[in-house]
Amino acid sequence: RAVRASKPDLYVLADVSGSVIEFAKFTLSLLHAMSQEFAKLRSFAFVDGIDEVTGLLEEGGHRMDLRGAFARARVVADDGHSDYGKVFRRFAERYGGDVDARSTLIVMGDARNNYREPGLDAFRTLAGRSRRCFWLNPEPRADWDTGDSIMAAYAPACERVFEVRTLRQLTACVDEIT
Repeated sequence: RAVRASKPDLYVLADVSGSVIEFAKFTLSLLHAMSQEFAKLRSFAFVDGIDEVTGLLEEGGHRMDLRGAFARARVVADDGHSDYGKVFRRFAERYGGDVDARSTLIVMGDARNNYREPGLDAFRTLAGRSRRCFWLNPEPRADWDTGDSIMAAYAPACERVFEVRTLRQLTACVDEIT
């Protein structure tokens, strides 16, 4: 009998705030193009609120309307500035029960939290519940943990943290994740 590799469930949380919107559009497009690699792919967009955008992204078929999907999603809950702590707590409350040992969790964002509470307990719980947890950061590594960036706070809960600024870096990241 041939051994079949199991396909993981993939949960993608994409920061779509102004500073990283182009990165999120490109990476979500790529992951959805590769969706046959995963048993289940669920996508979530966030700023200071979080909303599932899986259905909105699938509506467009081969021509994904990311701008329209993000405009219809409820990703701004308060002042429209990134709040990773609030996002991780809300995701854990609403969807955390779905994340399990078959799940791979990917966070795409710059970890710039505007000096707000980081929600580390919620993030650690989600990462611990998942089989694997990765973070894709579009900023140069030298900029991590400067200003309001708190990448070092989240990194220990991740299996791997990637700097993803180029297509080559993104390809290497996707190869490792899949």
